[in-house]
Amino acid sequence: MKKIIVALLLSIVNCQWAFSQIGTWRNHLAYHDVQQIQAAGNELFVMASNGLYQYNKADQSIYTYDKTKGLSDTYITNIRWCQQAHRLVVIYDNSNIDLVETSGKVINISDIYTMSITGGKNIHNVYCNGVYAYLATEYGVSKVNVRNAEVTESYLLGFAVNAVVIEGNNIFVRATNNTVYTANMSKNLIDPSSWQQTTVFPSFDEDLTDYNANIDLVKTLQPGGPNHNHFGYMKFIHGKLYACNDDYVHSVPIQVLQKGQWNIYQSEGISEATGVQFLGASCFDVDPANDNHLFAGSRNGLYEYLNGRFVKFYNDANSPIEPFDGTSKEYELTTGVQFEKDGTLWILNSSAPSTSMIRYSGGTFTKVNHQELMKLNTNPKLPNRSNAQLSRMFIDSQGTMWFVNNNWVLPALYQYHSDTDAIKAYETFANQDAATVYISDGVRCVTEDAEHNIWIGTTGGPLMLQRSEINQGGSTFTQVKVPRNDGTDLADYLLTSIDTRCIAVDGAGRKWFATNGQGVYLVSADNMTQLQHFTTATSPLLSDFVMSVVIDPQSGEVFFGTDKGLCSYISDATEPASEMDKNSVWAYPNPVNPDYTGLITVVGLTLNADVKILASNGALVYEGRSNGGTFTWNGCDREGRRVASGVYMVATATKDGEKGTVCKIAIIR
Repeated sequence: MKKIIVALLLSIVNCQWAFSQIGTWRNHLAYHDVQQIQAAGNELFVMASNGLYQYNKADQSIYTYDKTKGLSDTYITNIRWCQQAHRLVVIYDNSNIDLVETSGKVINISDIYTMSITGGKNIHNVYCNGVYAYLATEYGVSKVNVRNAEVTESYLLGFAVNAVVIEGNNIFVRATNNTVYTANMSKNLIDPSSWQQTTVFPSFDEDLTDYNANIDLVKTLQPGGPNHNHFGYMKFIHGKLYACNDDYVHSVPIQVLQKGQWNIYQSEGISEATGVQFLGASCFDVDPANDNHLFAGSRNGLYEYLNGRFVKFYNDANSPIEPFDGTSKEYELTTGVQFEKDGTLWILNSSAPSTSMIRYSGGTFTKVNHQELMKLNTNPKLPNRSNAQLSRMFIDSQGTMWFVNNNWVLPALYQYHSDTDAIKAYETFANQDAATVYISDGVRCVTEDAEHNIWIGTTGGPLMLQRSEINQGGSTFTQVKVPRNDGTDLADYLLTSIDTRCIAVDGAGRKWFATNGQGVYLVSADNMTQLQHFTTATSPLLSDFVMSVVIDPQSGEVFFGTDKGLCSYISDATEPASEMDKNSVWAYPNPVNPDYTGLITVVGLTLNADVKILASNGALVYEGRSNGGTFTWNGCDREGRRVASGVYMVATATKDGEKGTVCKIAIIR
């Protein structure tokens, strides 16, 4: 039977496609900036950009570690090789600890991470002695038996310790004020009276032998990944993920991910060319006529790139962009950029004395100012400036531009018609019950759903402006009510009071809500059902503070930009196709091998397509409807039994009943 199936596979074109299993998580972490190196025989452990990878000198292989590959946490602050225990001690910024063996095995020690203690418990440094690791912490010292993977003792000294060293039979600790204390190892170190201040100052310097001996080699290694872990603002454009840091702190480049490869935009030499500090970008957009032509806004002006290279800088010297105080060239806040289809570029200039919006077309800048955007008046010496954080520009399906003011002084949403130069400001947020939604900080983001409603994320939770309300010129927001289904008629507002940083809508019309501190929520298209809630405790999500979320419409992969880096999740929904044909509809994995236990996925479908799985004799095995452009099957029949080996046909039809196409799936048991 298996030989027959293998022969039939020759006629299944779709089996040539590569696939990623639905539910798979990926981390896209930087390993660019080398911080620490620890040698373990023929292996090198490298801490870089607060991540970890391992290099084998013999076969020159590189293995990167992350939460999807066994690590318990994210953002490493220290690593130290314990020679006698043959394990690497890995310290995280939240005081979690992993022990990593050269085989890749990871053992977690969460005692300090979960410990309840008054004050902080950060681990500042690690010193290994025999099979023990001594941890310098905010509360004192903890002793870890690395071989047995347990915390054996903790010395609560009443002061923060930033370094530990053992010389002979004495242990020395250095307090954060550089005072040194010591104790004899034979004494009860748990008793604070065993420790005495000393004028003996042993060397607390970190042993850099491994680093110095291997840094030249490590600099030549290419573990892959992006240049940095700052993904505050992202867009998916024409099959490419574009990202920038969206802050005024890090001097880091724009990064572009395409088919697993990163393209890093130029950052070196820009400050020298412009005369102002280069601090990455807070926003950007891509020229609709040329994917390689990009404009980026930053703290001190507008940057133009071509093929990833910096080509021109715009500020008050050659454009209407203004400094916030009229003079400081380091603060010409360009916080929004957006192209229209015809190539016109729109620019938002925040906190500026007289400029709020700028139009750039045909090489010419034009001021387009509106009083609705000139309401920042917190400084008597600098009155009536443009609002402080005008940002998140996008153009909806109707050709209307939207953007927000993400600032506590005047949280607001704006609707702008470029053809008529008409603007509408939404500065108060009353819901359908005539109750005002309290927004403590700002309006974080704005997007459009599959039904053309406008959604905003705020510190008070997500709000929806229905398309009918927009068309009628109304200003009432809908705060979606989710029934409790507990036998009462009570309901709760959707994610009320949860700081919603970003919202993305997938191919099935479902909403992905990225939050400040509570991870990511996936809510059904009708807004009534919470389908997923990803947190660091329940998933490989890197951090519960998620700043941005975007979706690859073709693959359904959802990317989460967090304060600790970028990760992604293979979702079960893709953008629906406009029509189905034999070249666009395909299934994976194909063939389905005996050891495969995941979902079988059919893609390239139209919205709500009817899908039937048929045996070779035409018998109906399974049926359902597509999720956006995707349909999943667990490989079982309608009674939940695993189907036998064979070739199964996937027959499709549109939601209106028009015949679609047929593809085949080979299953080997």
